[in-house]
Amino acid sequence: MSKKILKIIPIGGFGEVGKNMLAYEYGEEILVVDAGLMFPDSDMLGIDYIIPDFNYLVKNQKKVRGIVITHGHEDHTGAIPHLIEQVNAPIYATPLTRGLIEVKLAKNGLAKKARLHTVHAGESVGIGCFKVEFFHVSHSIPDSVGLGIDTPAGLIVHSGDYKFDHTPVDNWPSDYAKLAEFSQRGVLALLADSTNVERPGWAPSERVIDGAMAQVFDQAPGRIIVASFASHISRIQQVANAAANHKRKIAFIGTSMVENVKIARQLDYLDLDESMVVPADNALHLPDKEMVLMVTGSQGEPTSIMGRLAAGTNRAFDIKEGDTVVLSATPIPGNEESVYHVINRLYQRGANVIYGETTPVHVSGHASQEEMKLLIHLTQPKFFIPMHGELRMLKLHSQLAHSLGIPEENIAVVENGRVIELENHGRLENARMRLGERLPGGYVFVDGSSVGDVNQKVISERETLGRDGVMMVNLSVDKTNRRPYGQIEISSRGFLPDQSLNEYLPALRKRIDDAVRRPEGNLQQNVEETIKNFVYKELERRPVIFVNIHKQ
Repeated sequence: MSKKILKIIPIGGFGEVGKNMLAYEYGEEILVVDAGLMFPDSDMLGIDYIIPDFNYLVKNQKKVRGIVITHGHEDHTGAIPHLIEQVNAPIYATPLTRGLIEVKLAKNGLAKKARLHTVHAGESVGIGCFKVEFFHVSHSIPDSVGLGIDTPAGLIVHSGDYKFDHTPVDNWPSDYAKLAEFSQRGVLALLADSTNVERPGWAPSERVIDGAMAQVFDQAPGRIIVASFASHISRIQQVANAAANHKRKIAFIGTSMVENVKIARQLDYLDLDESMVVPADNALHLPDKEMVLMVTGSQGEPTSIMGRLAAGTNRAFDIKEGDTVVLSATPIPGNEESVYHVINRLYQRGANVIYGETTPVHVSGHASQEEMKLLIHLTQPKFFIPMHGELRMLKLHSQLAHSLGIPEENIAVVENGRVIELENHGRLENARMRLGERLPGGYVFVDGSSVGDVNQKVISERETLGRDGVMMVNLSVDKTNRRPYGQIEISSRGFLPDQSLNEYLPALRKRIDDAVRRPEGNLQQNVEETIKNFVYKELERRPVIFVNIHKQ
């Protein structure tokens, strides 16, 4: 075996939930796995979403031999358009995943630039010095795969997002046989999903949803509005089945929902009777008892259909008394506040809200503890590297692996940017693992058409403006004798109502006048400090203050 070192480079998804991205580097060749996005926290004002800092790949783009995508969820595909703009490498994906990627690239004008290759579970593809074997895993979207990556240093098993569901909706369980085969060949390292490591036992089967949905449909007196991820094709099928069984029509609302349904139907991943699917405009004129609307916004996003319905700002239709709203998704960590805010607003508007804590209308697509143990037992890896999770999740997953007999020194818990190096001199038992260099692994904020221009300083400034408001002062000063003339104009936004502020303005103008006339010190600083001190003393507030001085 070669003595070259295999580098495992976590770019996203290590120490966080979302924006999953990883690179394997051997010599002069790099294989990239996934390129996802992450939803912003509630305090990241104005940010649409966050993508990984993949500048290392941009600098080494000549080494990148290919990009493999494990499945079609946004936290694994959302950054692909941004990546392809700078790193033009072939993309390998299963049919449904490829279809969803094509929609995303077309929206960004990149359909012709991307080099897409279709692969199927059970196939293997040579990508540079890497041989990638695709094996099927059950997840909450069809066509999900894990990866067996045969490298010159040894075999890597990359789980992707998975669960061991014995009765999946598509009747295609995870490939246990392939995992066992990997163990017979000798697994150098297992990289495994840690999302649900805090949950004991086994993840419930997706089939649990069928009974819960039937119960909801039996009891709903009027319209049923179901919110789910647009990429959750299995859930869309289950809702459509329930609608058909209860003689209801179904309409899909939201651009991403409509586009994903179209692609899934074209590729035969959705089985929908043409007669039961109606355009949204037609559905809104049907009797309430005959209607199901499937929309986006299960994470409480303010601009989504569900977010606008909760706020009463949706243009096409509104929530009304008797509606049943089903949130068929678990809040992503960090989104809980937004989701519960939407639930409360929906109740205020007269809807009956069904969500995971009340009825099993959603089950996770990620493995729980017993499934994680089974994956480790099936593959018998030399080294174990937990991925896809916040730091506490990675740590708990490492402890679980250690309880199964993997030595602590053979487990690496790392966050984004910390390179792991594996060296194998021919025999698996002699392989060594160590931590390498630290690369940047932070956030890249996407704000409208701006990518990476907004930094943490700008986010903090937005938070300050939103919390304390702003005060603006305009005054004119005679530059020859440093005397103010004319009216000192004072206005504010997000600080105090005008009628409340007005009572303080005469005293504040007097203080500003005195500050201008003060001969010592910098004029701008004198005025700003005077205003800050006055406002805090009188009102105990710290607004952002802008002073514009015209010298004439």
